[in-house]
Amino acid sequence: MEGKIREDEEFQIPETELDHVAKFLQGKTILITGATGFLAKVFIEEILRHQPNVNKLYLIMRASDDKSAIQRLYDEVISTELFRVLHETWGSKFDRFISSKVIAIAGDISFENLGVKDFILREEIQNEIEIIVNVAATTSFSERYDVALDINTFGTFNVLNFGKKCDKLKLFIHVSTAYVCGEQAGMISEKPFYMGETLRQTSNLDIFDEKRIMEEKLDQLRQQCSPNETITRAMKELGFTRAKSNGWPNTYVFTKAMGEMLLGKFKGDVPLVVIRPSMISSTYKQPFPGWIEGIRTFDSIVVRYGQGTISCFLGNPSSPLDLVPVDMVVNAMLVAMEVHFADNQTSSETIYHVSSSFRNPLRYSDLRKFAYCYFSKNPCTDRNGKKVKVGKPTVFDKADKFFLYMRVKYVLPLKVLYLMNKLSCQRSKETHTKLDRKVKSVIRLAQFYKPYAFFAGIFDCSNLEELQRVAEERGIDVAKFNFDSKYIDWEDYIMNIHIPGLLKHAVRT
Repeated sequence: MEGKIREDEEFQIPETELDHVAKFLQGKTILITGATGFLAKVFIEEILRHQPNVNKLYLIMRASDDKSAIQRLYDEVISTELFRVLHETWGSKFDRFISSKVIAIAGDISFENLGVKDFILREEIQNEIEIIVNVAATTSFSERYDVALDINTFGTFNVLNFGKKCDKLKLFIHVSTAYVCGEQAGMISEKPFYMGETLRQTSNLDIFDEKRIMEEKLDQLRQQCSPNETITRAMKELGFTRAKSNGWPNTYVFTKAMGEMLLGKFKGDVPLVVIRPSMISSTYKQPFPGWIEGIRTFDSIVVRYGQGTISCFLGNPSSPLDLVPVDMVVNAMLVAMEVHFADNQTSSETIYHVSSSFRNPLRYSDLRKFAYCYFSKNPCTDRNGKKVKVGKPTVFDKADKFFLYMRVKYVLPLKVLYLMNKLSCQRSKETHTKLDRKVKSVIRLAQFYKPYAFFAGIFDCSNLEELQRVAEERGIDVAKFNFDSKYIDWEDYIMNIHIPGLLKHAVRT
């Protein structure tokens, strides 16, 4: 016991240097799902940086055993550039610090008890956990329906049921997405879904029946000995069809909405906070500006434009492009955690839109202008080392115009090239294949993002504004834990932080 006390003291920050949120985190035990994801990594890093004397962070990670889970923790989380500041802070003590605070556990939220097979370990966790933060999700718009249901819908349900077995649980935080609203226009309020609600108004949604439909289709495909590719394609099509029939544009937001419904219906006395971020972008300030992982949302269009592979954008120039830096989302999560844990109001459910379209809208035309300015001054280089010259991108304000343009400029000439190739004994086969793949990729990308390129909704953030007011009353440093998008200078952020960070951290060269 004495050794443990000395270890805790070794990593402790003097209380006089701590903000209210950091003081709150001291000694807390938190369970986090989806720990290898972009948002969860920033969440974990920020807790450890602000409060090294947090008791324990239990991370549920997909792995064959706990040893493999620990390896994933170090390979995919701790070793990333994001943890550079913590590395510099703790130096030679870094590994010891991490191992004393972060516990990686092999599990899978698709299963009961989160797939944690060790009964003793499971009981130990359930006796300690005070807060659960469910970040796990599959975010692909075109995910297989069985996979998306297992993670986004019933995986969320499994995490809730696990939480109900935790004796000390005071708060359940669930990360969803602002786009569970579908393609609504106008002001979109921070209100929960009710069980069985659809966006079509003419039908009722039975979530458990959705699971039955999926399982029956999957069983049918397997009984027919369908190859894996056929099963994957069929399950993707099923997810898209079920989403559209109920009013959602894709499988991702549909299954996330159903996950929210299950939480609201079955949470019982567990206080619930649902965080709905809009499009999450690179870090604004913490732990340093511009860190991002992977090509996200409209970043793929920006990158391809800079690389010279596309010269046009699809979208309404006046539409808001609702971006929010990832550290602002995390700050909102941490402040909400402190406020709602202290209130400890059982049976409560609060929704927060963490977004920018209401407080400080970035327009689609702004992104076009900033991208052109950036790549004109800082051109990418092609495979031959030559600088890529970009022109002002064409913006198609109607989807039909864009697809017609793609057909006339690319699809029809490719068909001519295909015929010429056949007549010339496949002499240009490789060229045709590469171009055909690129064109189909751009068209597919446009189809996926069409609902968001023309999105006409504004996310109300009244609850988030109230959270800020309460935080200020409590003496929380809202500058250190800033989640107010009003203060973002979009030109500076996009040109000096986001695009450079995107090219440095997310683009494979």
